Amino acid sequence: MNPARLHVSPRRLAAAASLGMAALLGTTAQAQTFPERPIRFIVPFAPGGATDLMARTLAAKVHESWKQPVIVDNRGGGGGNIAAAMAARSAPDGYTWFIGTISTLSTNVAAYRKLPYDPLRDFDPVTLTAITPFFIVVHPSLPVKTLGELIAAAKAQPGKINYGSSGTGGGAHLAVEHFNMAAGINLFHVPYKGAGPLTTDLLGGQVQLAFSQPPSAVPHVKAGKLRALVVTYGKRVNQLPDVPTIHEAGLPGFEATSWQGVVLPRGVPAALQEKILAEVRRTLTLPDIRERLAAEGSEPGGISPAEFRRHMEREIAKWTMVVQKLGIRLE
Repeated sequence: MNPARLHVSPRRLAAAASLGMAALLGTTAQAQTFPERPIRFIVPFAPGGATDLMARTLAAKVHESWKQPVIVDNRGGGGGNIAAAMAARSAPDGYTWFIGTISTLSTNVAAYRKLPYDPLRDFDPVTLTAITPFFIVVHPSLPVKTLGELIAAAKAQPGKINYGSSGTGGGAHLAVEHFNMAAGINLFHVPYKGAGPLTTDLLGGQVQLAFSQPPSAVPHVKAGKLRALVVTYGKRVNQLPDVPTIHEAGLPGFEATSWQGVVLPRGVPAALQEKILAEVRRTLTLPDIRERLAAEGSEPGGISPAEFRRHMEREIAKWTMVVQKLGIRLE
């Protein structure tokens, strides 16, 4: 190669540097004036659920802070994939936020044959907003009071103790199957079409066990209608402080949680990402938000984008392993 061809004139170098500086200054100025119009939160489920509640709470705080309307756009269907694909195709200008969940950002990668998006390739992570553990709850007719007793009973009667979930391939279903693998047992799966019918049959004793989130479990446990054996996380939940963690009860290393987080269409300028991250973190530190999350048995997020990406990668790997062992593939 001719060395002369590698030469770049000082004039061209100066021009390139000038263009780079102009772009940087333009992005910085854009971040200073952002937002200048309404922001849209795409939510992958119908109104009324935990994800929708988080989105609306965050929207109200962002509106108060930034003085711009925040529109919550509920796009249910397809296990959340319709909304996720819509968000992934949105303009990377900071005006569209996706309120993602454990399903849309991890388990769906494992469970569905084809996804119209890739969580790691098509989104820029902002941060987790909340992490919510499960309680392992049983109907009082099942004569077990500790995790050890449950595991022993399940080993003595393989496939005889059943559990319900709100649907095949959902977070609770995969969490119980992961528990089956970790404990070396075989609880029999009874799928339901939603958490409502499952809770009705669990209270009636038609199913014996479930992985239930605190808002659903706590009232029935306090009323004596269900028994909580453990919480599937490394910290106890304030509403039921006497219920041990699954680590304390003898299964160290196991963890199963539901979680939510904010991601943006890939390619949003870094300065805007930083401004959005700062606003979400600010919201998560507000006393009323922390009190509400604590009342739901949830822990506030706020981790860095890099940590959030690593979290997604770990979750995708974990649930892919579970799904492959089960042979589940959803259309």
